Amino acid sequence: MKKNNMQKNLPLGLYIHIPFCRSKCAYCDFYSLPESEKYMDEYCRALERHLAEVAPQASCHLVDTIYFGGGTPSYLGTERLCRLLGSIKKLYKVDKRAEITLEANPDSAGDKKALKRLLRAGFNRISLGVQATDDEMLKAIGRIHTWQQVQDTVAAARKAGFKNISLDLIYGLPGQTMEGWEKTLSDAVGLRPEHLSCYGLKLEEGTPLYQQRAELTFPDEDQQADMYLYTVEFLKQCGYEQYEISNFARPGFASRHNMKYWMLEEYAGFGPGACSDFGNVRYGYERDLVRYLKGELVLQESERVDADEREREYLMLRLRTVRGVDPREFEYRFRQRFAPLAEILRQCAGQGLAEEDEHGWHLTPKGFLVSNRIIGLLQDELAREKNRRLQAAARGDYRVV
Repeated sequence: MKKNNMQKNLPLGLYIHIPFCRSKCAYCDFYSLPESEKYMDEYCRALERHLAEVAPQASCHLVDTIYFGGGTPSYLGTERLCRLLGSIKKLYKVDKRAEITLEANPDSAGDKKALKRLLRAGFNRISLGVQATDDEMLKAIGRIHTWQQVQDTVAAARKAGFKNISLDLIYGLPGQTMEGWEKTLSDAVGLRPEHLSCYGLKLEEGTPLYQQRAELTFPDEDQQADMYLYTVEFLKQCGYEQYEISNFARPGFASRHNMKYWMLEEYAGFGPGACSDFGNVRYGYERDLVRYLKGELVLQESERVDADEREREYLMLRLRTVRGVDPREFEYRFRQRFAPLAEILRQCAGQGLAEEDEHGWHLTPKGFLVSNRIIGLLQDELAREKNRRLQAAARGDYRVV
């Protein structure tokens, strides 16, 4: 009986993609459509149909995180957002303590009455896309809000009753100096958010910034590394614990939804461009609003994830977190020796890139800067270990040594 009860409460995260924006930012590669208000009501109906279609597959799950991302979800308006969240609560079993996040831009989320209504509906976490605190820098990257609007929106959210506010920031922006980044961090911390996400700029092909890259001056790789290391140390001094490469939180305020991605937990995405890892199948929907509105749930990708792929994912995603990799969990979960991987991590530790503690292995801030290289070495070793085991099995030797 206890086993059945456990099976009926498997944790599940929901991601709701809202692809509408007032304008497209110069660095953004996410699926978003500016000036598309005319589709909003129809889109909400399409989302509700999609949610209803998937709901039976989640009958044994307890939804403990819901994340409205985009795009700019706050641009959808309070009425539509509350209706969508109400539909989710009718269709799915939602934990009373669920973390429910709304991504918002300061230009469309500063009304205290609207924020109060969102809080009453069940939203309990606001993630503000700030990116910079200098108005000229904001204009340069295509942001349409001002630093004053950020301050006003945070104040309005506090007055409305929100106790969990996150701010997104970007370093490595064109023309940005270390002094400018230090001021951005100081300004942001001055608002006393519970959570900060600090991302290094990535020039995505096809974006305006990518197309203008030859005309603009960006901090070089060493300067970006210095900005990152300063971020880790400064935020630590301000009471923010780093829990993932780019994410920092006051104790108890790490993003529970984002942790699902890094801990290989199940989540289901809804909307064009949304991705899922649900039922041991990883899939994503085509970035096509028109077809989605017609009810055509076209998959851009879909694959059943085998054990070898999960091993690689485990290393790649867990080593993004400060928690890192637990050798005992790895061996139990994948029936694979961790010793060859530990040898590589010991070599990294000798260079100040990794550390071992009572929980296992994790990368240091300097290690995070070269995490792709370290993870590549570990995944190559996994492949060699698999080949050794296959060769041994061909000889009739099935021992794990």
